[in-house]
Amino acid sequence: MLNKSMTKNIMPLQDPNVRIHNFDEVSLGYTLEQAIDEAKRCLDCKHKPCVKGCPVEIDIPRFIEKIIESDIEGAYQVILESSSLPSVCGRVCPQETQCEQVCVRGIKGEAVAIGRLERFVADYHHAQKQIQIVKPQSNNHMIAVVGSGPSGISCAYDLALLGYDVTMFEALHIPGGVLVYGIPEFRLPKEIVKKEIQVLRDLGVDIKTNIIIGKTLTIEDLFSDGYEAIFLGTGAGLPKFMNIPGEMLNGVYSANEFLTRVNLMHAYHQSSSTPIQIAKKVAVVGGGNVAVDAARSAKRLGAKEVSIVYRRSMTELPARQEEIEHAIEEGIIFRLLTNPTEILGDKNGFVRGITCVEMELGESDESGRRRPIVKKGSEFDLEVDSVIMAIGTTPNPLITSTTKGIETNRWGCIVTQDESGLTSKDMVFAGGDVVTGAATVILAMGAGRNSAKAIDQKIQKKNK
Repeated sequence: MLNKSMTKNIMPLQDPNVRIHNFDEVSLGYTLEQAIDEAKRCLDCKHKPCVKGCPVEIDIPRFIEKIIESDIEGAYQVILESSSLPSVCGRVCPQETQCEQVCVRGIKGEAVAIGRLERFVADYHHAQKQIQIVKPQSNNHMIAVVGSGPSGISCAYDLALLGYDVTMFEALHIPGGVLVYGIPEFRLPKEIVKKEIQVLRDLGVDIKTNIIIGKTLTIEDLFSDGYEAIFLGTGAGLPKFMNIPGEMLNGVYSANEFLTRVNLMHAYHQSSSTPIQIAKKVAVVGGGNVAVDAARSAKRLGAKEVSIVYRRSMTELPARQEEIEHAIEEGIIFRLLTNPTEILGDKNGFVRGITCVEMELGESDESGRRRPIVKKGSEFDLEVDSVIMAIGTTPNPLITSTTKGIETNRWGCIVTQDESGLTSKDMVFAGGDVVTGAATVILAMGAGRNSAKAIDQKIQKKNK
């Protein structure tokens, strides 16, 4: 029977006053009863707009129908046809601007909670483990995937299903890319990522860590070793700075460094070999999901006051609405229409504050957002003892600087010929943030899928 409720089933959450003292997951997930009740809100539209709104085109109505039938494993198998990271995407994918944005139920109420249902299905599967993955028979073609983030995982997954012998090369000591070093435990538990990575291993993907392509091995080395195609999914991990005075002071971090210390090196544990100085007052510069993640992490590390300093208004803030709401519940201060001009230091070289100016919004720029303009005479100082820069990232140039024939643009992103991800170098493909610049997990996954399809087509054509 159709559930005619105009609103989603509420997601159970940790109490804000409790969760700011731990790194446990904030969202607790639906029960089976809640998931079935939410699934019954789906109208099962004939034209399925939600499928086209999904970058990897999951058959959303079909997996929701399986939930209604209480066939949760069946729902998981439907999702796996298109997505290699359902537990991850159910947590961090911006469904509100993709599949849920075009949900017909959203016209007169709230959209069906597609992301929450995807998360429930994947978590249920991992808890029950009813069906074991069977490794496909090898087709004796070797493919190298460089980078173990979302695009690399997606590409490796699809190629492994087709029988390719896939080797994944990861520079860090743990696979997962941005999923393990960039997204905090309270949003994406690392045990979840491990389970998703294990699916790759079950399919026969050989994951080699602590190997830096461009240094340990080159692209030409991989071709010499017999790999017929290479996919580059190395992301965009090089942080940007504002180039303002004081950025070299002690207590100034890039968000990448800060979050890597917290997420990958567990700096919040007393036993961590990579500690972080516990600041009393923290300013996070930026307004994206990374900025909000850094601010919420700083709060959990013990900071008494954490501010997000953003030069536009709340309307333009690019972070997910759900994460903004959680941050506000946790006491994060949003200092909007504010921009730093200098980081102030004490006599010992440590941060003691930032000088800011107030902004006002003018005409729209090329991004469609109103351009911030400095208000004359609005300069003021803000007392802080730590500053985290979260204003974006660019690709690391290591591979492109050590490989002849891979074209890049003025931002250092790899240029591809089309949606296949083929670069200017034969049989080298690329996708995700290394091509687009910092974007979402699901868009990177879509790029990985496109390249996997193109690689298969090229190899099959060569062997006809």
